[in-house]
Formats: sequence, C-alpha cells, structure tokens
Amino acid sequence: MCGIVGYLGSGDAYPVLIEGLKQLEYRGYDSAGVALVGSDGRLNVYKEKGKVADLENYTADKDKSGHLGIAHTRWATHGEPCAKNAHPHVSSSGRFAMVHNGIIENYAVIRENLEKKGYEFKSSTDTEVLVQLIDYIASRDNADTVIALQSALREVVGAYAIALVDKEHPDCLYAARKSSPLVIGMKDTDFYLASDVNPIAAYTDKVVYLEDGEIAYMHYGDKLRIVNLSNAECCHEVMTVPKNLGKAGKDGFGHYMLKEIYEQPDCIRDCMRGRVNPEARTVTLSAVHDHRDRLLSADRFIIVACGTSWHAGLIGKQLFEDLCQIPTEVAYASEFRYCNPVIRSTDVVIAISQSGETADTLAAIELARSRGAFVYGICNAVGASIPRATDTGSYIHVGPEIGVASTKAFTGQVTVLAMIALDLAKEKHTIDDERYAAMIEELAVIPDKMKEVLKSDGKIASLSKIFTYARNFIYLGRGYSYPVALEGALKLKEISYIHAEGYPAAEMKHGPIALIDEEMPVVIIAPKNALYGKILSNVQEIKARKGRVIAIVTEGDDVISRIADTCMEIPRTMECFDPLLSTIPLQLLAYHIAVCKGKDVDRPRNLAKSVTVE
Repeated sequence: MCGIVGYLGSGDAYPVLIEGLKQLEYRGYDSAGVALVGSDGRLNVYKEKGKVADLENYTADKDKSGHLGIAHTRWATHGEPCAKNAHPHVSSSGRFAMVHNGIIENYAVIRENLEKKGYEFKSSTDTEVLVQLIDYIASRDNADTVIALQSALREVVGAYAIALVDKEHPDCLYAARKSSPLVIGMKDTDFYLASDVNPIAAYTDKVVYLEDGEIAYMHYGDKLRIVNLSNAECCHEVMTVPKNLGKAGKDGFGHYMLKEIYEQPDCIRDCMRGRVNPEARTVTLSAVHDHRDRLLSADRFIIVACGTSWHAGLIGKQLFEDLCQIPTEVAYASEFRYCNPVIRSTDVVIAISQSGETADTLAAIELARSRGAFVYGICNAVGASIPRATDTGSYIHVGPEIGVASTKAFTGQVTVLAMIALDLAKEKHTIDDERYAAMIEELAVIPDKMKEVLKSDGKIASLSKIFTYARNFIYLGRGYSYPVALEGALKLKEISYIHAEGYPAAEMKHGPIALIDEEMPVVIIAPKNALYGKILSNVQEIKARKGRVIAIVTEGDDVISRIADTCMEIPRTMECFDPLLSTIPLQLLAYHIAVCKGKDVDRPRNLAKSVTVE
C-alpha cells in the first residue's frame, strides 16, 4: 500500500520528495521518512510516526541538502506504526538506505541467518531484512550495487517495490519491482521515481513503467538502464502522460472526499465525453468495437473486483443480464484465485479497480489469462498495471481520487458499465431502438440530476448530527438499489467507524429484523420503480418495530415520505440509473456523520487507497 518517492537530479531533492509524499499520502499515513545523500556521500535519514506534516515539522531545522533522495509514507504490514519501523531503513554498515512497498514472506528465515552473521536489527520490519541482505552480499562478494541487488532479490519470496541509495555512489538511484507498482519519470538529466504517476506528472510527462522482475539503474548524466534479475537488458517504451495528473488540491473544500463528491457531475460528464452522443442517440466505446466479435461471442462474463469496485460490479451484472442477456457472475478478486474457479476460453473476465494496482485483482487477471479468457479492464489511473495487463479496457476518466473512501470512482465505474452494456446490447440486438434511444437520452442528463441531489447537502449535514450517537446502522435496498445499500454501509464504516451492514431488503425478515428497535437507524433506498411496493412493506415492518427510518425517495414521493422519520429526495430516473443518484446522499450522510464525530475523513484509520499487498 505504501507510497514511494525518489529523486536524482540537478535540483534539491527534499522539496520534490516531500511534495511527492503529500501526493501519495492516500496510500499510507502511519509514518513517513526521507533519506538524503549529499555530494560528499553524507547520508541523512529522518523518520517520524504520523503523517507527512509531522515529518515536515521534524525536519524543519535539519540538514536537508542533497540532489539524491528517497522517501516513503507507510501503511504498516510488519511491525507497529512507530518511528523505528518507519522507512527508510539503513543497513548496519550505514552504506545503504532503502524504502519498500510490499511483503517479503521469507523475511524471518533471512533475518535469522543474518543475525548469525552478526547483523543487528533496529526494527521489526521485513524491509530492514532486505536492505541488510543487500549490504551483506555487497560486502561478501565485493559486488557492485546492481549485482548485490539482483542476488538479494533472487533470494526473497514475496512482493516488492523498492528504491535504494548507496552513499558510495551519490550520483545513482536504484529501483526494482515485483507485483507492486513503480514509475520512473525523466526530464533532461533528472530522474523521478514514484509508486504512481501523480507525483511525477508535476515535473515531466515522460515516464517508464517498471515490469515485474526488473531493476532500474539511474545514473546522473546517463540514460536510464533497466535489467532483469539475470542482468539482461530490458527495453521499454517511454510513455507520455497528461501533465495535469499531478494537480489535485482541495479547492476550498474541507476535505478531499467532499470535493470529490461534488465533482461527480463534471466527472460523469467527462466519463461520457466522446462516448455518449445524445443527439445521434448512440453509445460508442472503442474497446467494444475493436473487440466486437470476442465480446459478442462470450458465453459468460465474470466480474472480479474488491470493495467499492465489487459493488459497482454487482450493478454491472444486472445491466449485462438485463440489457445484453449475457450470464454474468461477480466475484471478490481476493477469493477468486483461491477457489479453483471454472474459467473457459469463451469467458470474458471484467476486472474493475480504481487504482489499477489492486494486488488481488491483478492476480485474478493473471489466472484468467492463463486459462484463455479474454480480459477487459475498467480503471481510473492512466498507465497503471491493470490497463497494461488486460487485453483491452476503458478508463473511467474521473480524475485523481485522493480521499481513501471512494466516491466519484464508484459512479464512474457504474457509468462505464452502463455504456458497455448499452453498446453491446445494440450490437447483440437484445434491446429495441426505442429503449436504447431513451436510455442514452437519460444517461446524458444524469450529471444535471446529480447537481440537483447535491443541493440537499445542507439538509443532510443537519440530519447527520442526530445520528452521531448510533453504534449500528442497517442499509436496505432491492434490485439495482441493493448494491447501493452495500456501498452506503461501507462508506459509513470506512470513515465514521460506525458498524453498518447492507442487506437486500427482502432478506430483512430472514434475520436482520431481530436487530430493529428505537435505537437502530435503518437507511432504505426506495426510489419509485417496479419494486417500490415491495420496499414500502419493509418500511412499514420497520416502523411497526419502532425503527428509525432514513429513506432515499424519488422527488414528490407522498407515501414513504409520510412514514419515514426523514427523507432525502433524488430526481426521477430510469431504474438502472438510480444508483448514480441515490449513492450521493449516502456519501454525504457518511461524510457529515464522520465530520461530526471528529474523524479524519480523508485518511481513515487502518485503511489505504491502493491495496497493493494481500
């Protein structure tokens, strides 16, 4: 999960590193640290528990000179969050400093062997074990740094992205990856290194993505050199990325999450731009048309995802089965590869991930491709690992999402799934022209309807104060609204730490109704659609047991609105597009409850934005 930054160039390293850490803090914020190498080989390492701001305060009066450096913001895996476990870690000789994202699975065995050879450890991390191993091999074999790094990495089992400095070579920066992302940026004689492209894009638009089993050797004044663990040279295409990717401020909002909730109308419009043509009443995705025959001949779709992306996948399943008549399954990527799934060459696997770096989803893709399935990726981060690992795919184009609790990425994923379903349905002739045209017209006005929903923010902020007392919530929905119930409950759990569960409303009588009393808030997603009468019955059952009902209803509702304790209205739309509107009040409710409880909304405890380890 952690964030890595590196710099080697003509300028001062520290400002680049600190700004990069701020860009990557969504990946981890248990601790942060920086290592700086001076031109004379002097190595200064500063580490602090907490956020990047704490590190900045700690280093305010320290020597921060140097044109070479590495930095890290941590999400703890091995060892508790504290200064001694923070990265960078320094070898016993003081020669090497390293930062690391991932997990070294056989670190205990290596550590024991190194301790027998006299090495002493200051932390309980697997990362320190790896940097000590590199030091040991370099000393034992009188090997240069690249050779020592290759030898060490051949011994370790697990996942890693590492950045390494050697104070004996103050003009060199080293990096390596396996199952964890690293990007290298280049401009003139300067090199930039990061876990994703955002910190780099502020300085250059020319990047190279490291692949598994590769080591990058950056020497000031020379061209980038990349080799594998056997020291064979690796060729890479230099890619161009938009420079504005790195620009993601709060723009006057109190938190990134609130800003990103408010960005949704514009983001969904961007997502549809060039794809949805309401005048011509068409939806066109290049990935669908480029692989038309393969997608149309699929016997089955399998959607793999984690967390919020899995909830979007549940909506996608209904869209594909309703519009395209394609049997569709939705699997947690984290379970998919361990249950020996039946995957055929006639299957299409759709992998959904905001970051494009989710380790479990990448592993599911690898498994699917090994079984001959065609893999379609849906991702937000341009150039990430998943878009590069799949056969084809679509970006959601919602811009950087910094808040750990996903908001605009969810609605972007649902929008892309809807566009794919519409495009395929038209090609398969499973939708008539009238319905197809009507759905396109409605999808095109969803951004305007989202803006209407956002006008209820003030009301929701006032309402949230009533429910800060709650210890538990239940969220209920039916049909397309069931995944919205799951997503609403997840948002509340993530940022307010209130226990919340989402259920299909019809399942309430099969257990959850036992929890209903006057202390239990129940959120019901109840837009006016074909299942309205059914969910009305659920509301009545809850009120009969003195439950507190918060209902999401269609504007003008005069039935549930008179029964529920409070209502949040959304504009009328087609049932399949209800999730794009009904999820917004739930995002705002979770946000305002968390703010009222004084929680760190953008950086909830124990979570990180990009889950790059199992």
